[in-house]
Order: sequence, then structure tokens, then C-alpha cells
Amino acid sequence: MIESVSSSVVDELLPQVVPIVVRDRFRIRFAKTGLLRWIGHRDLQRLWERMLRRSDLQLGMSTGFHPRARISFPSALALGIEGLDEVVEIELAQSIPVEELRSRLIKDGQPGLTIGEIRLTAINGGNGGGSSYSPGLGKAIHHRSEYEIEIPETFDLAEVDRCIELVKSLDEISVERKDKAVSASIRDSFPSIARRQNLICVTQFETAGVCLKVTELLEAMQLNELLPSGAIIRRTRLHLTDERT
Repeated sequence: MIESVSSSVVDELLPQVVPIVVRDRFRIRFAKTGLLRWIGHRDLQRLWERMLRRSDLQLGMSTGFHPRARISFPSALALGIEGLDEVVEIELAQSIPVEELRSRLIKDGQPGLTIGEIRLTAINGGNGGGSSYSPGLGKAIHHRSEYEIEIPETFDLAEVDRCIELVKSLDEISVERKDKAVSASIRDSFPSIARRQNLICVTQFETAGVCLKVTELLEAMQLNELLPSGAIIRRTRLHLTDERT
């Protein structure tokens, strides 16, 4: 006589099938121009989330009581500044070819947002424990940025040159952080400041101390009137630590 076996015992005897959790990470370069430069960093993050959902993509979500879409930026762009080569990293809960992802994002047609290069930087190879295989790139970390500020025709270029040399002669400047005056090194934040024809070209490094803003550099150069006169600050390139040559 065969005794009946409960379903719970049968479940214990059967091999447990643990589903593979897909969480692929993509690094996307994009441009943020035109009127889109007037949205803040948090609004930009929400814009990306809505665009990804409209593109019928399954977003990777964080764990916890308030799960959030895994969308991150290595460096926030200040309000009013154009970005010609920005970086966002997203995680998707689905496998999709890079070109298919790029095609869907371009098809969305978000005004002021131009999709550039897309790279698959991590492929989840785990069973839900979070382990992953990386094809060579970790999470994006900001290293340095390149900026251009166009000089309006009404400005004397010789005077601009004088202002550049003036700021280079300064070791530190005083800026306000959290309602306190602190000193910051210009040379540490901006090792390269030069004029090329009608452009002020600036290289900004990520520093361990107080990191200066481009607008604070213009103030130290006594060129506060550039922006009210129609000049636009553009970040032309964002360099990452794992992409340095």
C-alpha cells in the first residue's frame, strides 16, 4: 500500500528552480540643449524615467519599501548649462540589443535631447543574489569636464585675456557653501583656462575639497556680465575614470 505524500513534501524533493534575474546596465551619452537646459537635475532624472517607460522598457528597480528606477548620473549639470556629451546609466530588467535600445530612445523624440553612443557595461549573471559579469566597465565615475563659454561680440577680447590672466594669478577665492564662506583653489578645480578665438575654454577636475562652479570662476574673472549679455555655458565633454586614455 502506497502512502499518500503531502504536496509540501513533494515540493521539497523536487529541484528548486530559481529564476535568473535580468539587470543589465547601459551607459548612454546624450546631449541636453535648447530649452531643456532650463530643467534641473531631478527633473532630468524624471524625464529619463518617463522616456524609458514610454519606450516600453522594463526598468530595473531598487529594493526596499520605496523602490526607485535605477537611473544615475556621474555628474549633475547645473541649471542653465547646455551639455553636449552627458552621461546617464540605466539598468533594465530585460535583455535588449544596444541598437534596439538606441532606436527606441531616438523614436521617442524628446525635444532638446539627442541620443549618442550607448554601451552595455554590465550583464547580470546571477540568480537574484546580485552577482554580475562586467564586460570591462564599472559604474560611471566623473573624472573631469570640458566647458566652452562663447564671448559675445560686444566684449573686448583683449580685456577678456586680461581677466583670464588675473584669475590665473590667484591661488584661492572665497565662495559660499551652506551659508559659510570657504576658500577654494582655482588651480585644483580649473587647471586649464584659455581663450580660443571667441570662446573661453575651461577644464574642470573633480576635486576632493571644495569644487568650484563655472559661474563662480566667471565671477572671479570679473566677467559676470557674459551671461546676461547672451553667452551660454556649454559642457562639451564629460570624461569618466574608466574611459581615460
